[in-house]
Amino acid sequence: MSILVCGSIAYDTIMVFQDQFKRHILPEQIHILNVSFLVPDMRREYGGCAGNIAYNLKLLGADPLIMATVGDDAAPYRERLERLGLRQDHVRQVPGTFTAQAFITTDLDDNQITAFHPGAMNHSHLNRIGDADGVTLGIVSPDGRDGMLGHVAQFAEAGVPFVFDPGQGMPLFSGEELLECLKLARYCTVNDYEARLLCERTGRTLAQLAEEVEALVVTLGAEGSHIHVDGRCIEIPCVEPDAVVDPTGCGDAYRAGLLYGISEGFDWTRTGRLASLMGTLKIASRGGQNHAPTRDEIAARYEAAFGESLW
Repeated sequence: MSILVCGSIAYDTIMVFQDQFKRHILPEQIHILNVSFLVPDMRREYGGCAGNIAYNLKLLGADPLIMATVGDDAAPYRERLERLGLRQDHVRQVPGTFTAQAFITTDLDDNQITAFHPGAMNHSHLNRIGDADGVTLGIVSPDGRDGMLGHVAQFAEAGVPFVFDPGQGMPLFSGEELLECLKLARYCTVNDYEARLLCERTGRTLAQLAEEVEALVVTLGAEGSHIHVDGRCIEIPCVEPDAVVDPTGCGDAYRAGLLYGISEGFDWTRTGRLASLMGTLKIASRGGQNHAPTRDEIAARYEAAFGESLW
C-alpha cells in the first residue's frame, strides 16, 4: 500500500535578530522603509509540506511516495532523502529554477519577517498522479496553484481516496474552487484559522462543509483537534509535549499521523490520537525534520498518553 504525498519541497533559512524589530522601525517613516538587521545566528532546515509529511510517515514505518518539484540546487535535499530511504521516483527537477525556499528572520519577541520564493513549486502541474503506480491513498498539500487543482482532479479521476490540505495555499483559490476540491476529496484537514477562512470563502458553515467529505479535521493547536465525521464531532486531546521548542512542521507531522491511521484502517479516535502525538513529538525539536523517535518509542508514548496499545 503506497501513500502518495503531493506538495512542496523547500529549504527554510532561519535567522535570529538579537533585538526587537520595533526598536529599529520608525512608524512615522514606514512609507520609506529601508532597514538592515544583523543576524549572527542562522540555520538552514529541510522543509516543505511534502518533505515533512513523508519524513514523519517514514518514522511510522510507512514507505511513502513524494510527488514534488525541485530546482537546480536540490542536490543536498536529494542526498538527504536518499539517506532517509525516501523514494524520489516522482521528485521532478525543473531546470533553470531554485527549489522553493523561505527566508525567515525572527526577533527576540518571536515576531517574524518572511520572504518566500516558490521557484520550482510553480511547475508542480508537470507532475501527474497517473504516473505513480500502486497508490491507494494520497494527500494534496500546499504547492503550486495549478498543481494542486490538477492533482485533486487526477486523484478523483483515478478513484484514489485523498486528503485535501489547502493550508497556506488557501488564498490562491476562490470559494467555488475550494468547494469543488472538497467535493472531489474523501477527507479534508485545516487548522482553526483556515477553517474560518474556508467557511468565509465558500459561504458554508463548518457543518455544511463536513457533509462534503467523509471526515473534516480541524486542528486547534494546544487545544487538540476536532474530527467531524458522520454528523458528530470527535474531540482529540493534545498530548503534553516534553518541551515547546518550535511549532514549524507540527501540522505536517499531524497529517502524517492521519494518513497512517487511515491507511491502516484505524478508527477515527485512534487515528486522531496518533496524529496528535506526532505533532507533539515534533514540537520538541527545531525545524520540521529533526525529531527522530523510533517506531517503538512512538508506540510507547502513545500507550502512556492514551492507555491503549497503538499497533
